[in-house]
Amino acid sequence: MKNLYEVIRRPLITEKTTLLKEQTGVVCFEVHRDSTKPEIKKAVEALFGVKVDDVRVAVMHGKVKRQGRWFGRRPDWKKAYVTLKKGEKPIEFFEQA
Repeated sequence: MKNLYEVIRRPLITEKTTLLKEQTGVVCFEVHRDSTKPEIKKAVEALFGVKVDDVRVAVMHGKVKRQGRWFGRRPDWKKAYVTLKKGEKPIEFFEQA
């Protein structure tokens, strides 16, 4: 298994994911492209001390960008939607602020 900090790259904090977190208890993370659902589940449980009910993953394809006449492509990345079990405390990313 990879290091826990290699599996979970960062939390995704957008309007859509904030609403998901508040309404349904689903938290969204950017994860390593090669990580699997069991690895993501273990990493979230170990890092945040919560019980995970379900993990859904989506591969996001990188956008094609251009600068002048040259084209480039951003890398593909993976995001994970983690559903917490009923009764678990919600994960707060900005507790110190």
